[in-house]
Amino acid sequence: MKSPVLPRNPLSGPPFHPPVFMNILPLPDAGRRLDHFVAQFSALLDERPAEADLLARGGALLAALVARDDWLPAAFARPRPERYQQYALHVDARARFSVVSFVWGPGQATPIHDHTVWGLIGLLRGAERSQAYVRSAGGRWQPRGAPVTLLPGQVEAVSPRIGDVHRVSNALAGQPSISIHVYGADIGRVQRSVYLEDGTRKPFVSGYSAPAAA
Repeated sequence: MKSPVLPRNPLSGPPFHPPVFMNILPLPDAGRRLDHFVAQFSALLDERPAEADLLARGGALLAALVARDDWLPAAFARPRPERYQQYALHVDARARFSVVSFVWGPGQATPIHDHTVWGLIGLLRGAERSQAYVRSAGGRWQPRGAPVTLLPGQVEAVSPRIGDVHRVSNALAGQPSISIHVYGADIGRVQRSVYLEDGTRKPFVSGYSAPAAA
């Protein structure tokens, strides 16, 4: 099987090809795919790998998870008209990592924002567009490079080391898109920032969206 390919990170250069590791077991039945992923990711973190190795190996695990769109419960896949949703799927008991589903309605987008920790974004359904930003010498935020469009099964990495500030949107005008994110902390509790293009910084803590009622 061909190794999954991570699209070019806008701030980190050429396309990134994560290695295929032989200890990645066959995926279980749909109802257990997330549990399987969490167990493997926990085991990876137990090894305390360097960030580059973590993103490569964790990216391969996430690519395997989002390669099949048959496991996400409907309550964590529903858009809402007022804004995009961030549903917590798993938060590690030691807050080493969290797994969330981002659900984008048509036309929905984030402001320019950072993460402050490493992150992996895997596209499960639809299409997602990410535009990296960089601060100019005058203190303004401006786009860096062309936007990157993530398609189902593809994974992208972010971190303060390789590029951490971007704006993300649903790339489809007529239907929702869903991405699965893994962050190196309980991301709903992390103090982060949104930015205006003039350089203004506004601190925020995202929290999590309540899952939709059945």
